[in-house]
Amino acid sequence: MNADFDHVGQKIFEKIDTSIYPDATKASALVAKEIGNLINARNQTGQNTVLGLATGSTPLQVYSELIRLHEEEGLSFKRVITFNLDEYYPIKPEELQSYVRFMNENLFDHIDIKRKNIHIPDGTLSKDKVYEYCRNYEQKIEEAGGLDVQILGIGRTGHIGFNEPGSLEKTRTRLVTLDDLTRTDAAASFYGEEHVPRQAITMGVGTILKAKKIYLMAWGTTKAKVVQDTVEGQITDQIPATYLQKHDNTKVILDEAAASELTRRKTPWLVGPCKWDEKMIKRAVTWLSLSCGKPILKLTDEDYNQNGMSDILFEYGRAYNVNIHIFNVVQHTITGWPGGKPNADDTNRPERATPFPKKVLIFSPHPADDMISMGGTLMRLVEHGHEVHVVYQTTGNIAVYDDEALRYADFISQYRLNSSDKDLFKKITKLVESKQPGDIDAPEMLELKTNIRKAEARSACRYSGISEKNIHFLEMSFYETGRERKNRLSDEDIQSIRDIIHKIKPHQIYAAGDLSDPHGTHRLCWNAIEMVLHEMKDEGWAQDCFVWLYRGVWQDLDVSEIDMAVPLSPGERLKKRRAIFKHASQKDQPKYPGTISGEFWMAADEKTILHAKNYDKLGLAEYDSIEGFSRWRVISK
Repeated sequence: MNADFDHVGQKIFEKIDTSIYPDATKASALVAKEIGNLINARNQTGQNTVLGLATGSTPLQVYSELIRLHEEEGLSFKRVITFNLDEYYPIKPEELQSYVRFMNENLFDHIDIKRKNIHIPDGTLSKDKVYEYCRNYEQKIEEAGGLDVQILGIGRTGHIGFNEPGSLEKTRTRLVTLDDLTRTDAAASFYGEEHVPRQAITMGVGTILKAKKIYLMAWGTTKAKVVQDTVEGQITDQIPATYLQKHDNTKVILDEAAASELTRRKTPWLVGPCKWDEKMIKRAVTWLSLSCGKPILKLTDEDYNQNGMSDILFEYGRAYNVNIHIFNVVQHTITGWPGGKPNADDTNRPERATPFPKKVLIFSPHPADDMISMGGTLMRLVEHGHEVHVVYQTTGNIAVYDDEALRYADFISQYRLNSSDKDLFKKITKLVESKQPGDIDAPEMLELKTNIRKAEARSACRYSGISEKNIHFLEMSFYETGRERKNRLSDEDIQSIRDIIHKIKPHQIYAAGDLSDPHGTHRLCWNAIEMVLHEMKDEGWAQDCFVWLYRGVWQDLDVSEIDMAVPLSPGERLKKRRAIFKHASQKDQPKYPGTISGEFWMAADEKTILHAKNYDKLGLAEYDSIEGFSRWRVISK
């Protein structure tokens, strides 16, 4: 990869101005503030402000902050003219997935913008009118004075708007066919890929590049690779976002997770001098080992010197010394005793030997996340005699297919003698028949789907040896919207976490520490746990509690981030797979983009096998598979 140098001699790999923020909330606030300042300045001189707007989860917090600026600081949108990037085709404006509805619910209904100043592509046109409509859309942008600001997200295909791979630099507003990956990513919102429109009307790349200023925002690790390709790679029509390298006033705004593949974050030693602490040295040496295709103990001074890591040799003297040290550090993460080994020297083990047995609290955002992400470790903890509790934070009901609900309703109707039960199948059948694609489920349907997920979770727990009294369902209210988009955490949600932790007072907590989607269920579930743990960090039990974080199948730990590696035998991996099978209503759900397989058990296998292969490549023992955990250290000593 080619790189320039800045004035202090550091290599510059990024070809677009890129800023990284701790999280999406802080980043979004900055973008909203800059847009608000522009609107205020234009308002004072009697000028209009023309905004190009995007949809999806990425700009949601920007819109929330703009609403706050309007309501609390008097920001007026009366002189603002907006043009949305795109819209599905065909789609009616009142449909749940319509971008007209999205913009109204998330911005326009809450500000003082004039309705005549809002422009969103029309998804109801007949095909013969689309071409002329698109031409007029371009003309309206020109008549408004051009876009002052364009907000963009980025798709995993590298699309901006719906400009899919193959889009050319000078394209204008037009009807396009959506990429299969784009439709797969949208499947959850449409309750099945078969309901996702195959086409969309979108502004073209050329239209976007004519904006005076562009903000490209991205949150989460699922966007990290395409962000790196966009910011550091070559310009190509296969990643349309790379055309932004030609724009003189584009700012890329990222959270830490989305920035994780950028050279300055992933391998900062290639950029210039960096601060070498133990964590950074482990990261660099494991990267060097995997990059060179050599076990850690075979790395040479030349390998270090040629890869920007000569400073490590200065501290350690030679490659041999640092190799031995990091090899031992990685080796000490491996344990077959995730709850600690009794009557053993635990000096170099990731977990304490005492107390034994331990009280273990496993948080699972949805039913199934526990088995998919750490099923083998869970079973090992049970086998070793620990008191294992599983806490399912949400119902996960919207992930259940309608035909699964019908199957359960049919069984209940046939088996039970109660008249209301006998009528259940007829009632559910009518609800399914009257339901339009994207409609929110009726309360009766959601209740049935909730019970399906609970039954599956209990079945998997029983199979794994967990006592019925140790299975807990919180049904956190933020999730219960009946749709993909969730509400904010409520006080009741936080209190439910407080209550279960106070009740158990665990020695170990396992939780999903995902950063992949700032508005997703995993992120909100961890936010609630983290908030409570900060509150409790000075309590006596908390001083003796280790917190271990696992990741969902769409986001993984780098080998250098693993603080505890639990090897599984082929038989244990098979048993874990069977526990996942208990969650039958989840089979083939397209919920986890980025995995090779659409099925949970295959995705789980792929991740654990990859961990084992990486440990093998580093020169450690060869295992069938490994479940990896990082340690959260705010209360862990």
